[in-house]
Amino acid sequence: MLFLQISTHPPESCPMHNEKIMKIYKALMAKPDSFWTKKYGVKMIGGWTAIPQHLQVMVFEAPNMEAMQKAAMEPEMMAWFGYNTTQLMPVMTLEEANKLMK
Repeated sequence: MLFLQISTHPPESCPMHNEKIMKIYKALMAKPDSFWTKKYGVKMIGGWTAIPQHLQVMVFEAPNMEAMQKAAMEPEMMAWFGYNTTQLMPVMTLEEANKLMK
């Protein structure tokens, strides 16, 4: 399954300008695949950011919703949620959606 995570934060919580938040961000980004993949089978497919908008988008692949939810409960992710407003949703490729329409 694919999951789309959209996160935003207020300017005062931007890792670019907030040392405490930068530590949280670096701790999470230092090992995204190592702990998610080994424990839950969750792999980050990609991540993008729009710095002026304080927006980050990530795509994950996980075996199921339960694995993604367990990965989201890890301390590193909970710290991320502490300064971001985050939406996490299952998504599918356009090819998969097209098959549903036939």
